[in-house]
Amino acid sequence: MKAYYKIGEISKIYGIGKDSLMYYEDLGILNPVRGENGYRFYSISDIWRLNLIKELRSLDFSMKKIKDYLDDRDLVSTQAILNEEATLIDQKIAELLAHKQNINSRLKEIEEVVKETQFDTIEVKWIKERKALLLNANITRDEQVDFLIQKLHKEYEASFYILGNHNIGAIFDFEEVKRGRYNVFQSVFCLLPDEACQFNFVLPEGHYVSYHYTGQYKKNKIYLEKMFTYIKEQGYQIIGNPIEIYKLDIHETGKEEEFVTEIQIPVQLKQ
Repeated sequence: MKAYYKIGEISKIYGIGKDSLMYYEDLGILNPVRGENGYRFYSISDIWRLNLIKELRSLDFSMKKIKDYLDDRDLVSTQAILNEEATLIDQKIAELLAHKQNINSRLKEIEEVVKETQFDTIEVKWIKERKALLLNANITRDEQVDFLIQKLHKEYEASFYILGNHNIGAIFDFEEVKRGRYNVFQSVFCLLPDEACQFNFVLPEGHYVSYHYTGQYKKNKIYLEKMFTYIKEQGYQIIGNPIEIYKLDIHETGKEEEFVTEIQIPVQLKQ
């Protein structure tokens, strides 16, 4: 084994950029010697330090913590840092398991939408109160809706995900709908679990006339008019703004024919 290695050799062996190696030198963690030509040469001492740096950095230990450990190592400090390593690994395992559970939940939601949704059928259903995160804005679809969904997600990133989420939607401006404008919305929202603590809006419980359709969003005019006709025939009264929920959209598929959208209209049933 050689006593010294050039910076290029060390960079290649460890997959560490030369800039990082020089940064470690500036911190005083590595102490290469200089040859007559000014080249850096790394010793065996630097190599075992790099072994530890690489392992500890993979667990997100700070460079200060790594330097403090390398500068004053004994069995007690080694046991302490190994225990801390084990704790960090347990945390990462828990995070990965939670992430896997979340992914499995999304896959199940997509499968349920595809297999269990009844299309082109008007339903009347009772829906309990729903907590939501909401962002108000007068918008028209499609790009503006998508932009505001992203803005809402950025503001509440820890509270909901986008891919595979069938609880994201928009609230129509009903006054504009009455004027024949079916692409004007008051806000976008994301429905949350019942146990959610952070929310800024609640969709009230009650009866909703519901209709699922596939394909382009601009088709909503056809289905809204069909729903309005049904509501009138049944003697129901519309008591709030219609909403759309995007069960499957551009985030899950690039094929418009695979889009799944649900329209819900809150109503008071005939007494």
